[in-house]
Amino acid sequence: MTTNIKPYKGVAMEGVIARWYAKNTRQGRGFGDLAMRVSQIVPAGGRVLEVAPGPGFLSIEIAKLGKLKVAGVEISKTFVEIERANAQAVGVEIDFRQGDAANIPFADASFDFVICTAAFKNFTRPVQALAEMYRVLRPQSKALVIDLRRDASMEDINREVDGMGLNWINTLFTKWTFSMMLLKSAYTELQIREFLIEAKIPKSRIVTSGIGFEIWLEKDVEVGRV
Repeated sequence: MTTNIKPYKGVAMEGVIARWYAKNTRQGRGFGDLAMRVSQIVPAGGRVLEVAPGPGFLSIEIAKLGKLKVAGVEISKTFVEIERANAQAVGVEIDFRQGDAANIPFADASFDFVICTAAFKNFTRPVQALAEMYRVLRPQSKALVIDLRRDASMEDINREVDGMGLNWINTLFTKWTFSMMLLKSAYTELQIREFLIEAKIPKSRIVTSGIGFEIWLEKDVEVGRV
């Protein structure tokens, strides 16, 4: 569909690195608040897909509310193992699968809501990932992509990281990661708009929020895909 391919130059989220990330992102990320927000959007009994859930904390918070059916697709084998173990530990049932955001292993029109947080900037095929999130949406449903914006200031980033509740060494490391790695991978609003056009998504909006974007995809009716 697209020739827009972004080589991923960061570290692979497998093994020790994936487990370090899981340990240090459990707190301070607002998973509970975001889960409540999702539950207010999606009718009871609806299906929610999280794309690139990492350790699975958001999916688990959504499932714990007991209102929605939750699934996740994650490219990292280690993260899928962590997700399943975390879900089992708290007694919730979530359909976590290994797969690529650019080739989501679910049928067309399978979900009432799709969410992706803090991962979109790392996708090697961002346009195809947007198209896939749109494809698996049911008519009259929405997807939400939340990620860092390239023009976020260090002042904004410091404020965000300071609120994560990390110890001092992980605070320093996380700030370094933002400034030296994550910002360089992030997109501008203009780039996001170009991706949405190329993905042939007819209805969308971008909202600037703190250090990042909220990118909303809306499917009013089922339409044919090219």
